[in-house]
Amino acid sequence: MLSLHGWWRPGEPGHGGAAVLWAEEAPLPSPAADPAPATGAGSAAPLHPFAAPAERLRAAVAAASGTDAVSACADAQARLQLPSVGGRPLASSAPLPRSGTSASPDRTTWRVPCLQVPAGHAPALLEALHRSDAGEAGPGAALGPGPVHLAAVDAFAARLVDAGHLLPRLVGAQPQARWRPVLSTAGGEHFAALVAALPPSAAAHGGPSPRTAVYRALADLTDARARARLSVLPPPNGGHRLTAALTGPEARLHPATAAADGADRTGSPDADLAARLHAWHSAAQREAGGARLVFRLVEPAPDQDVPAGGEQWRVEFWVQSRADPSLQVSLSALWLGDGADRLPVGVESVILEDLARAARHYPALRDVGAEPAPAALTLTTGRAHAFIRDAAPRLSAAGFAVVLPEWSGRRSVELQLTTRERPGGGGGIGADDLLDFSLEAVCGGERVDTAELAELARLKQPLVRLRGRWIEVDPGHVRTALAYLRRRGSGTMRREEALRMAVSPTGATPLPVTGVDADGHLGALLSGDAESRMAPLEAPDGFTGALRPYQSRGAAWLRFLGELGLGAVLADDMGLGKTVQLLALLADERRADAAERPGPTLLVCPVSLVGNWQREATGFAPGLAVHVHHGPARLRGNALAKAAGGADLVVTTYGMVLRDTDELAAMPWHRVVCDEAQALKNSGTRQARAVRRLPARARIALTGTPVENNLDELWSVMEFANPGLLGSQQAFRAGIGARVERAAAQEGTVPGDGDDSAAQLRRITGPFILRRLKTDRAIISDLPDKQESRAWCTLTPEQASLYRAAVDDMAERLEGTEGIQRKGVVLAAMARLKQICNHPAQFLGDGSALAGRSGKLERLQELLEHVVAAGDKALCFTQYTALGERLAPYLARRLGREVLWLHGGTPRARREEMTRRFQASPEPMVLMLSLKAAGTGLNLTAANHVLHIDRWWNPAVEDQATDRAFRIGQRRDVQVRKLVCMGTVEERVDAMIEGKRRLAARAVGAGEDWLGELSTARLREVVQLAPEAVAS
Repeated sequence: MLSLHGWWRPGEPGHGGAAVLWAEEAPLPSPAADPAPATGAGSAAPLHPFAAPAERLRAAVAAASGTDAVSACADAQARLQLPSVGGRPLASSAPLPRSGTSASPDRTTWRVPCLQVPAGHAPALLEALHRSDAGEAGPGAALGPGPVHLAAVDAFAARLVDAGHLLPRLVGAQPQARWRPVLSTAGGEHFAALVAALPPSAAAHGGPSPRTAVYRALADLTDARARARLSVLPPPNGGHRLTAALTGPEARLHPATAAADGADRTGSPDADLAARLHAWHSAAQREAGGARLVFRLVEPAPDQDVPAGGEQWRVEFWVQSRADPSLQVSLSALWLGDGADRLPVGVESVILEDLARAARHYPALRDVGAEPAPAALTLTTGRAHAFIRDAAPRLSAAGFAVVLPEWSGRRSVELQLTTRERPGGGGGIGADDLLDFSLEAVCGGERVDTAELAELARLKQPLVRLRGRWIEVDPGHVRTALAYLRRRGSGTMRREEALRMAVSPTGATPLPVTGVDADGHLGALLSGDAESRMAPLEAPDGFTGALRPYQSRGAAWLRFLGELGLGAVLADDMGLGKTVQLLALLADERRADAAERPGPTLLVCPVSLVGNWQREATGFAPGLAVHVHHGPARLRGNALAKAAGGADLVVTTYGMVLRDTDELAAMPWHRVVCDEAQALKNSGTRQARAVRRLPARARIALTGTPVENNLDELWSVMEFANPGLLGSQQAFRAGIGARVERAAAQEGTVPGDGDDSAAQLRRITGPFILRRLKTDRAIISDLPDKQESRAWCTLTPEQASLYRAAVDDMAERLEGTEGIQRKGVVLAAMARLKQICNHPAQFLGDGSALAGRSGKLERLQELLEHVVAAGDKALCFTQYTALGERLAPYLARRLGREVLWLHGGTPRARREEMTRRFQASPEPMVLMLSLKAAGTGLNLTAANHVLHIDRWWNPAVEDQATDRAFRIGQRRDVQVRKLVCMGTVEERVDAMIEGKRRLAARAVGAGEDWLGELSTARLREVVQLAPEAVAS
């Protein structure tokens, strides 16, 4: 494992910089084993003895990120000033010796091999590294504080680009057109936090001040992200050369006749452009004192005598306090002196200046701004619509507040689909079954018949009053809807066509179908209730297992979507038998005559599950022809095509798909199945792209994790199952995804567009996702009970001493820190406290003896002795691989029997042999597992005891590990014990998670990150050592 470090290296003025990455061995070898540092000729700095060579660094970054951005990186060397003792650099994770000791460090210059990541490729690589979790790629790199900080800067740049908080500037002696961030008050505070959080390791190369370093990184990453966002647009054809320089790969402005910013630009054709861009940028950064101008569009009062289109609308001017946004005063009242005492002194002149500035974005304000007491602007209906469509977005982007009627911005004209099963249709579920259907137009949430639609078309008005309420309509959409409904407003259609019309956001009809009223099987599918109302798939001949009722329904649901050529996401809770449901479907298809039998199914899974699928297929469906495509001896070319063509099921791994993409994509697969489909959650990886290239009539994603937890993961899985259903990822993020996330952030305080978007997203994706929980007694009633409890432990005096020192050290480091830097201190301290609670030897990392030094180890040994004496089997989970390496042999000696040890680096063959022995042996056994290695694909129902040695403080991760034993096939009650050191941080965080469900929900999504948000006073309460913690 490598520890990855880095910083941002600014480019020459006007040119983009680069992220610089280097890595050191972690953990470092002991000093006795250190080689003499290699030195260069003359006075050259010595080579860092533990820095990773360029080849290994490149390979580790590629494996950890899973992207091909590494190919754009350049190899380089850097000189770093690092704390060193005795001619040896200190490990980045080592605490600095106290000053004044004999081992006080000095700063020594070392050379390190590094990778330079150009600005254009840095966002993708940083995002991938930050989201990376060690998977099938093999040993990777743990992120140090430098790359984590760079990822935080990049995430801030992404938010600025998403919000449109950026403007173009001309920089450099040869003018370069670059996007630069615009920081609001909140943005400035976040930027200041990033400056304060800049880790010392990011300044080891020297360079500018922290503020300058962070700003240059933010500017370059903002520019890179903006260009990436604009790169999907067609290149400008004959447009302004500034546009070409801001959207294309070449940032230089042609012809380059301007001088650098601040230099004499007299006579330069770019002088006026540079000056106007500078003024634009300065105006955007300006805060209007303590108040800001607000534009509020007010509807006309009902008047029966005014013809349609002749109504008068008003844009009223208001002033809003920045200190108290709820304080708003209309300018008509302000000019009369009402409310002026509650606003900052001199607010009138500030608002008049703002009104003049706003007129540059909305020229209609020029005349009213010249009035002595401007208060409102009167508009016709047509001009009011132009204000909504054009002026309001421009004013908002310029920093003004705009308040529009709640109905504005909603979809203009929509369609409502109604379908009914045909009498005498037999209730089948074939794709070609005919249905009766009708379509209606919906305007502003109101259904309208063709007569009303014809009247709206005649008026040709974008804003109309319908049934006493104003709505916004597009006259062109009204005409389109009227023509479409007259031509095809009712009749019959195939079930597959109706389904695609109901769920596809665009394309099936000239206008979107946003509401569906369907009965029968189609209604059940669209309502998400198809699985419970569909005729179950009976266990076919040759299928040796018994299907539970919910499994029969799930297999039927998979068959139904497959017959329609649609993809499915089977997201049943872990342990409910997703494997069995798929095998039942394959066995059912095999009953068909040879001429009608579908082609092979390709199943892609993690390498650790290949053997499991082979055994399950042999056990449940021995008649299936199974071929495994894996390993160095795998078939290629014609031999592979022949073997796959004669198979019912071809099992391969994600790694093999990446290596053999072209061969596998050339084969006529009937179906592609992705097991543990969360492997696709990062849609930009080469692995995910390779899997999506595989052609198939139908696709199935199997995952035990709800995909609704993360909208990016939802898009990625759905893009595999039903390509194009949610549109492009960029459009999804900027459109419905952003609206749903905004609504979730508001926690439902204001009903509105976000609520509609969430319902729309559920309507689009719901028919293709089936999730059942094993805790639902309506699904499974015979699963044994799971009894969870705490096994309380005490600390030894040695542990208590180390614990108090770590708490004191955290308190010292927290002094004067804030923001991201404070959060990093807290999380590092939490990790140290957990290690101390486990065992002093783990915290010290010195390989010292284990016996008699840890209260938790003594309690663990005691519990396991009882398990073995009772003839039972136990699973022990730890998140620390190094601890497991030492505990397994130690406990084996104490228990007098082998303790198996399974972790992420266990070879596949050894892993399978180990799990087989554990499941089959009649003897009592103990299997120790690393928490991440236990996350997927293990069936260990022979165990009826589960012990969590240390806490992940994420209930979802712990439950996933527990489900290795608590799943279908378990015949005995499962005892789950979580070892907790009383009177320590372990007890208090455990109580917070168990007692505050909302906090626990946050922890599920964020691991331990939420701990960094606790106040300092609350942190002291959480980490302080209580008297009862120490064994007497």
